[in-house]
Amino acid sequence: MASWHNEDTNELCRAILSLKTVEECYAFFDDALTIKEVIDIAQRLKVAKMLAEGVSYNVISKETNVSTATISRVSKCLEYGNGGYKTVLDRLK
Repeated sequence: MASWHNEDTNELCRAILSLKTVEECYAFFDDALTIKEVIDIAQRLKVAKMLAEGVSYNVISKETNVSTATISRVSKCLEYGNGGYKTVLDRLK
């Protein structure tokens, strides 16, 4: 188990899983995170989706204004990570 997996982060995961609508998610994220943090997570998800569709780093960078370093990090997570992006992308289809 990763060092950041603890009762507090378990509670956070349960809290997110308890949200039932997009509006509830916006309300929670608005209270819990900065707008930049939410936008950053949303951009990473978009990058993951584009990478899964085979879009090149250059096109992704131009379309999202995300650095190639971030694109590379997301790519490594898709390739070698725990499958979180893949699970979400599969379920959003």
